[in-house]
Amino acid sequence: MAKKLRSGFTTGTAAAAATKGALRMILEGKKPSRVRIRLLTGADIMIAIHSCSLRKRGEAICTVIKDAGDDPDVTHKAEIGARVVLLSSDKQSGKGGRPQIIISGGEGVGRVTKPGLEVEPGQPAINPGPKKMITQAIEGVLKEHHLAGMVRTEIFVPQGKKLAEKTLNARLGILGGISILGTTGVVRPMSHEAFIATIESALSVARACGLNRVVLTTGRRSERFAQDCWGRIPSEAFIQIGDFFKLSLESAAKRGFVHIILAVFFGKALKMAQGVPHTHAARSSLTLDKLSGWTKEITKDLELSQKISAANTARHAFEILREHHPEVISHVGKLIVASAKRFAGLKTQIRSIIFNYDGEVAFDSENQ
Repeated sequence: MAKKLRSGFTTGTAAAAATKGALRMILEGKKPSRVRIRLLTGADIMIAIHSCSLRKRGEAICTVIKDAGDDPDVTHKAEIGARVVLLSSDKQSGKGGRPQIIISGGEGVGRVTKPGLEVEPGQPAINPGPKKMITQAIEGVLKEHHLAGMVRTEIFVPQGKKLAEKTLNARLGILGGISILGTTGVVRPMSHEAFIATIESALSVARACGLNRVVLTTGRRSERFAQDCWGRIPSEAFIQIGDFFKLSLESAAKRGFVHIILAVFFGKALKMAQGVPHTHAARSSLTLDKLSGWTKEITKDLELSQKISAANTARHAFEILREHHPEVISHVGKLIVASAKRFAGLKTQIRSIIFNYDGEVAFDSENQ
């Protein structure tokens, strides 16, 4: 029986918990062992406090260790902190006036430098969801103590600048650290939510930069080869879409991109050619069977088609075809264009590129 994967919590939840812990330290004079945080789903979660200390009257620093559960996340086990200052406090009136809350980013929290994201350029990369959670946490503590007033919290991530090097933040124009993220507050193991959010953000940034063309690749290696081919295209135009073939094309078309280049290796090319919406979902054996059928139809060579069907991998099949029957590879490339147009719309210009495994262009639909 498969092991049930463990959920975790986002950097935004961690920031809210650190803020709440620090404010409680200021008002109660002792370190809380854990705090209750209201998620954006409406559910509550208990978060353990890692460290907490009073710095001076009305100021405390608190940290939380981010737990991403069983999800592969570069911020898993990262320390997320809040430096909280209670600038003023008054007993709440009967009308219960709302406190003034200032949320800023400190060490290790990136700053937005390009348009197209949820946060305006010049602001710390703390998304609206986490800001709402932080605000709710502060308001909750003040309400417990029957206080109103002004609170400032500065979110910081000691290793944030180093962690950001493992993300696409710089491409999106988020410099100097990580983003404080979260649309629900919970990290679902192996969920696609974060990847989809990154694709959407990258497309928004590219459009906000005035671009009408994007280069979609499925991973870092194909992106590197694409950048070598089109060095003059702005870096914002290159977007890694992973397995999200349909979603990425629909999102790009919705944002008004008129020219989309798909630059991929043969394995993903085969799945795209068949119109598979999410390319991870297609079984390799069925993909090679389809390629075998195309091979037989185009070459009339039964023995060759059987070799393709029996190939170990798509790469193996590619090597068999490349030398003697590149027209089969061309057929796959043309089918990618047809599949992509079904998702992006017939008016969108689609160009498909298939790389060999050394980064050379084996097919380019513009040269057909």
